[in-house]
Amino acid sequence: MSLRNFKTSNPVFNGYFWEDDRSSSKTMSVAGIFIKSMIGIIIIAAITAYLWKLSEEGMRMRWFTLGGMLGSIVISIVISVRKHWAHFLVPLYVIAKGFFLGGFSSYAHRNFPELPYQAIGVTIVTFFVMLILYQLRIIIVTKKLRSVIITATISIMVVYLISFILNFFGIKAYIWGTSWFAIAFNVIAAIVATFALLLDFDYIERYKGRAPKYKEWLATWGLLATLIWLYVEVLRLMQKLAIRF
Repeated sequence: MSLRNFKTSNPVFNGYFWEDDRSSSKTMSVAGIFIKSMIGIIIIAAITAYLWKLSEEGMRMRWFTLGGMLGSIVISIVISVRKHWAHFLVPLYVIAKGFFLGGFSSYAHRNFPELPYQAIGVTIVTFFVMLILYQLRIIIVTKKLRSVIITATISIMVVYLISFILNFFGIKAYIWGTSWFAIAFNVIAAIVATFALLLDFDYIERYKGRAPKYKEWLATWGLLATLIWLYVEVLRLMQKLAIRF
């Protein structure tokens, strides 16, 4: 099966990025993806910690959050059409995400100091649990499962996009509040993000040793995107529960 015909719930891992390329004798490896991902996580953590310090000193985080979010979106679009630039665009994406997460989680860190750490813990545990379930084939990635997760992911992203647009017109969507509906939406989104990890594991396993070496950057981008999504959903859920109760 051609690499370009395979798709996952994570748009970073769609077939567009995996067209046949024999320009290099080296191929993508799990170790390469792991090392790049760990370096990315360390950079994001360092930026986040620095912004938390600034937030505690009274600096507003609104523009850091908005700038990081928009920056990461723009960089992602550029990577999508210029995949050979991934080796320097992905580090820029990591920096942008660091500003976004630092600003986004500063409120929780300031008002509920333990929540960000708990969210990080939940994200890490979830990652390894899903990895174990995948490796032991307790959960098998079938065509039907893949289709369900893709559909759910697209639906959630559409809801977020619509709610974001409505906010510009002063209309507050229900998903941003602390109602039971908003909490239920966060739970569903977190579950979908969790299962998206399975598809990423499956894709990496299928094409390790086959895809060109430079595409480790693209795989790293996709894995980090899923982990960040999961962390954001978990932290938002914890914040809503803490405020409500």
